[in-house]
Amino acid sequence: MGRAEFVALMAMLVATVAYSIDAMLPALPAIGAKLSPDAPNQAQLVIGSFVLGLGVGTFFVGALSDAYGRKRVIIWGAALYCAAAILALAAPTLETVLAARVLQGLGAAAARVIAIAIIRDIYKGREMAQLMSFVMLVFTLVPAIAPMAGAGIIAVFAWRGIFVSFLVFAALSTFWMWLRLHEPLPRDRRVPFRTRKLLHSAGEVIRHPMARLSILVQTLCLSMLFASISSIQQIMDITYGRAEEFPYWFAGVATVAALGSVINAALVMRLGMRRLIQMALVIETVVTLAVLATFLGGYGGNGPFALYFVWQVIVFLQLGLTMGNLNALALEPLGHIAGMAASIIAGLSTVGSILLAMPVGLAFNGTPMPLLIGVAIFASLALLLTQFMRKLDRDPNPGL
Repeated sequence: MGRAEFVALMAMLVATVAYSIDAMLPALPAIGAKLSPDAPNQAQLVIGSFVLGLGVGTFFVGALSDAYGRKRVIIWGAALYCAAAILALAAPTLETVLAARVLQGLGAAAARVIAIAIIRDIYKGREMAQLMSFVMLVFTLVPAIAPMAGAGIIAVFAWRGIFVSFLVFAALSTFWMWLRLHEPLPRDRRVPFRTRKLLHSAGEVIRHPMARLSILVQTLCLSMLFASISSIQQIMDITYGRAEEFPYWFAGVATVAALGSVINAALVMRLGMRRLIQMALVIETVVTLAVLATFLGGYGGNGPFALYFVWQVIVFLQLGLTMGNLNALALEPLGHIAGMAASIIAGLSTVGSILLAMPVGLAFNGTPMPLLIGVAIFASLALLLTQFMRKLDRDPNPGL
């Protein structure tokens, strides 16, 4: 297939995750009222449980794709994803929905991780980073329409109808891949699924200093995202009284934030990946601390909606300038085990980030303050870690 179609297909596979998360956001109040009326805040665990399953799944799907081929494992994952959607569709309790969402995350991990491995199979270096920027552009645009789609589905079919849309989305993307994509990993390049060899590959990933730093920084960047997503519907509804407008405001955040990927694609070939990562995190840290000080100093913790909205855009914007670059930096020396490397990196960063983000979301107290404090901590730590990336540039033996 051509480059444009390839980018579109990879973006749709990666977007399975974004759609599975963001289409659920308008349903959280209805889920809380129906399945957890005594503790409606627990409805946000529908997001966290999916991400947890996603993170666990990423540990395995890359290795499976290295052994059995990229396309076959994506199809296996899609089958599990659809089965879990059917389970959630009929779930009588919140606990059953959460269990189904964990399984759904496990299935979605195949599309997310293996799409990145496929890109690494075909591209490398800054060209890979540029392509990842285009993929991330679609990844950030999907949230612009997913909540509106979810709200429309809820209006017609109630909140369970969203799980039917997951079935349709997965079926379309998987059929497109099966029909148009040639298997990018030939049999002579596959790695047998052997525990000892997998542990050796995992050790190689962890021993590489740039991969370790990438995992840590990605964890913190994703923590900012998942904490924001977990809290944003409640903040819009309870804090600012904009529940009916929520899908449109969220679409605005996602649409403006998509500029991060456009900017990255335009600048990465000239400025390099490390510099752009650091620039994004400097901006994120400074702006978050400024907004936090403003909310504390002049508004008692509950500042104006316009300022919150602009800050939330910046939180999303930094992903376009960090995630694709961080993945490219980590995978550059690991092309010979791209599937396993992508699994380890994505798995650790995703599980770590949701474990950090969930307490921030559950700490919601009617104001944006818990979220602001959490993001300020995550951004500051991520910025600090980028200093070690700069040190690796000057190290004559960065692999030691």
